[in-house]
Parts: sequence; structure tokens; C-alpha cells
Amino acid sequence: MPRVLIIAAPFYEDISEELVRGATAALDAAGAEHELIEVPGAFEIPGVIAMAEAGDRPYDAYVALGCVIRGETSHYDYVCGESARGLMELSLKGVALGYGILTVENIRQARVRAHVDEKNKGKDAAEAALAMLAARQRFGAKS
Repeated sequence: MPRVLIIAAPFYEDISEELVRGATAALDAAGAEHELIEVPGAFEIPGVIAMAEAGDRPYDAYVALGCVIRGETSHYDYVCGESARGLMELSLKGVALGYGILTVENIRQARVRAHVDEKNKGKDAAEAALAMLAARQRFGAKS
């Protein structure tokens, strides 16, 4: 049974709750054991995964969930770019993870992508994490 850590940034609480709901349903359906940790924002997600990987009991896979909505400043670009870069660096090191950080123009777009009865990106991210775990196992890779 895979052990999966869901890392959620609840800055937009209703969006985060839907993403987590979709992810946990997908992990439950796959028979995966999972835990949830919340972090302040999307920027912190790669750091938490790196900390978990460096610990005594790293998880088999990770699901990164959050939402960044474009605003009036360049903050959006930095948070989106750096969180994606951090997650990609972890992935290239063999860490199995699913990317579920929404990067949208407005709250309406976020709701459509997060809601379990619509695009259900939390589910997609959980399924991606499990697929990457299967790939890592197939190739005998270690993170």
C-alpha cells in the first residue's frame, strides 16, 4: 500500500478543500494510505517535500495542491515559476509527485478546476503521483 503525503496550501480555503477532497477520494479508491499537511502557500510546497524526503521515513509519493490567482503585481509570476521549478527539480531526482497547483486568472477559473464535479484537478494530481510512483518502481529508481 503506497504511503502518500498531500501538501495543501489553503490560501484560498474553498479551493483547497475541493482539491483535497478530489485527491483523497482518488487515493482512497487506489487503496493508498495518505496524510495531509498544510503549508502557508504554494511557494512552500517544494520545501516541505524536500524536508520529508530528507527525513527518516520519506513517503512513496506526494500530491502538491494549491492555487495562485493572478493579481496586480509580479508576485504571481514568482510564486508560480518558483514552485513549479522546485517541484520539477524534485521530480528529476526521482521523487514521485503529482502537480495540482492551479495557476489561474480569477477565482471562477479556480473553482471550475478544483470542484470534484467539474475538472477535479485534485484527483488528477493524485492519479499523477501514483502513476509516477509506478514508473519509478518499474525502472527501479530511487529518490
